[in-house]
Amino acid sequence: MGGITFLIVFLILMALMTVVPQTLRRYHVPRPVAIMLVGIVIGPNAFDLIRHLNSFLGRGYPTQHLYVVLDALGLLGLIFLMALAGMEINPRIIKEEKKTVMLLSVLTFALPAATGYYIYGLFEPADMIGKWAYASIFALHSVGILFPLIRELHLMRTRFGVAVLAAPVFADIAGLVLLAICVQLKRHSLPSRIAGSISIFDHLDPSVLGVWFPVVFTAVIVLFVLLALRMLPNTARRIFVTLHPHDDARITVFFAGLLAVVFVGEMIGVSVIVSAFVGGMAMAGVSALRERNGELHRKIEGVGFGFLVPFLFLTIGMKTDMRILVAAWENAAIAGATLLGLVLSKVFSGWLAMRMAGFTHLKGLFAGLMTVPQLSATLAAATVALDLEMISPAFFNAVVCLSICTSLPVPTVVKLLIAKGNIRFDQPSDAIDGVLPSGGIDEDTI
Repeated sequence: MGGITFLIVFLILMALMTVVPQTLRRYHVPRPVAIMLVGIVIGPNAFDLIRHLNSFLGRGYPTQHLYVVLDALGLLGLIFLMALAGMEINPRIIKEEKKTVMLLSVLTFALPAATGYYIYGLFEPADMIGKWAYASIFALHSVGILFPLIRELHLMRTRFGVAVLAAPVFADIAGLVLLAICVQLKRHSLPSRIAGSISIFDHLDPSVLGVWFPVVFTAVIVLFVLLALRMLPNTARRIFVTLHPHDDARITVFFAGLLAVVFVGEMIGVSVIVSAFVGGMAMAGVSALRERNGELHRKIEGVGFGFLVPFLFLTIGMKTDMRILVAAWENAAIAGATLLGLVLSKVFSGWLAMRMAGFTHLKGLFAGLMTVPQLSATLAAATVALDLEMISPAFFNAVVCLSICTSLPVPTVVKLLIAKGNIRFDQPSDAIDGVLPSGGIDEDTI
């Protein structure tokens, strides 16, 4: 009976994740946002559909077990999504577009971080660690929202798409390093709070490295990235040679290598978002995966976008509590300053970077808007900061409010503005290696 209950619940979830996005598509709602809305409605903070179904069907898995399974699928979806995003990033193209990527990375990190530092200082001027922690939260992006949006708009093979996708990842690495430094500065007073962490640095006495910690930590991350980009593709190539080109075991090898990189990243305190992206970039160096339309690449995309990635957005929605908006507005000054400061700093920094790189005003504006949504990385960083008492619940509620108010409407607004403004990305200035994209934005996508 338990297995039947499990299957029925999954059947209903899969049906909702298929039907609702198709229905909302006519209203220009992106698929990830539509699935998040499904999660919000059926989640434990709203109608708690899963618990009611479990009770109605009688004997079955305990409801909390079902949520654990969904969380695990959501985590795998996040890993797959970031890996697929990494596979789309060609290091050679990044090198050719290094000016745009560098400008966008630096400005979308520095300006929002400075804004977060200043806003926190307005309310807690004496809390130095809190100011730097809030700065790191402002510097993060939601690549999980950004990548599907760029993919839906067919911008992956444009200069604009490459820059807007690659730059936030580098900015996220810098933001996560800054957060890790704040954690290490705070942890000596709250050692028991991170007892479950597997990160080596979380169990290292801060006094051992002293002021050299930021340098050592950054060097370890750089070494990790370089080794992953070198060793993972070499190992994968040797294994792929022993397998038939049509052998599905290649997918298993891909996933095993990806999880190995993620695990090593966790061991040194690198976020799963960054390590999975690095793993995807490394795997892109394997000839069997280099061709975007190749058989193996299509299979991996099918597993990712067809099954695992939707559960990522579903679980994000299920964890979203809209009632937090009420709690946030009890501290309206903090919530309002956080929302306004982040949106303005992201839009301005993106616009400025793209203008300096030679893009038009409108494309600069869209680049800035695309960096506005804050979701998984931001919420994860805020949770860590709250758990270690680096920020107060009032600031945490403000960040949750920020995530809700930016991740849901902004992707839809971007798509509508591109459609209404007839913005095209198939001009000669958008070409990569002299090859133009196939055309403008597909009307069916909009």
